[in-house]
Amino acid sequence: MDPTLSNSIIYGCIYALMCVGLTLTYMTTKVPNFAHANFVVFAIFSGATAFIFGGFSSPYMTVPVAALAGAVVATLLYLLVLNPLTKKGANIVVLMIATLAAGIVFDAAVAAIFISYIGKTYAKFLSDKGYYLFNLNQLPDFRAFGEPGILFVAPAAMILVTIGIVLLLRTRFGIAMRAAIENPNLARILGINVERVYLISWFIAGLLAGIGGGLFSIQSPSPPSTSSNIIVDIFSGVVLGGIGSIYGGIIGGFIVGFSETYGIRLLTVFADNTWGYQVGSQLTAFQKGIPLAIMIITLLVIPQGLTSLNWRKILRLK
Repeated sequence: MDPTLSNSIIYGCIYALMCVGLTLTYMTTKVPNFAHANFVVFAIFSGATAFIFGGFSSPYMTVPVAALAGAVVATLLYLLVLNPLTKKGANIVVLMIATLAAGIVFDAAVAAIFISYIGKTYAKFLSDKGYYLFNLNQLPDFRAFGEPGILFVAPAAMILVTIGIVLLLRTRFGIAMRAAIENPNLARILGINVERVYLISWFIAGLLAGIGGGLFSIQSPSPPSTSSNIIVDIFSGVVLGGIGSIYGGIIGGFIVGFSETYGIRLLTVFADNTWGYQVGSQLTAFQKGIPLAIMIITLLVIPQGLTSLNWRKILRLK
């Protein structure tokens, strides 16, 4: 398979996992969670550290560690920051600023725990293994049928998560979650513990961010600045799919992840053929402009996202 196409599929699946997590946090608190990318980075370094120091034969074995790390930090953010602020009547602006501040704290935690302490204390051990945590290398992957293993694992993870969400929404908890999100006061009257539902939803959102982070470290080098590199992609995917739709998060995340990687390849080839290599080689610096453009166009044309469209009507008209 063409490497660009395979990378596009991989990034699409990974971003889908991240986007559905952000959608869950938005549905519960009704606030854009700017710390979601920081969940991913904390999970990346947690899983990578477990792999490097644990002597595991494959980084896939430590993806559960990354998932748990993402779930823990997401739960802490909800319990220690957002829930107390919400009880005090904080508005959406205050909550949004709180997530920004929390993201800075999580980045500082990554720097303090993984870079300063582990990176310096075990510097020789890490260098002997070929790793330097300050700028984490791409973790090793297996190959199957001549392709990297992540090409098979990432789509499988996305499919399993989608099936899991479908099954979850059909359970009593899924019904309680939808009720708590749509009308919290009525849900409380019916005996639903809304705060517990929100807490579990945030735990699941962090878990998904952690899975995405664990797979991302196998696909790509992951410096601490990764959070600032992926936050636009995550928000673009959520906006494109529909910011209040779980399935929209999966669809939008895949489209954005795929389009960013494959789109820059098409633009580069077009520029090479039209204006020469000197122009085409410069376009890679504008790769992050693709998800930003997708988000802007979506807000202008279909602000409610793809899942708000009546596709049956559109197909009949076509």
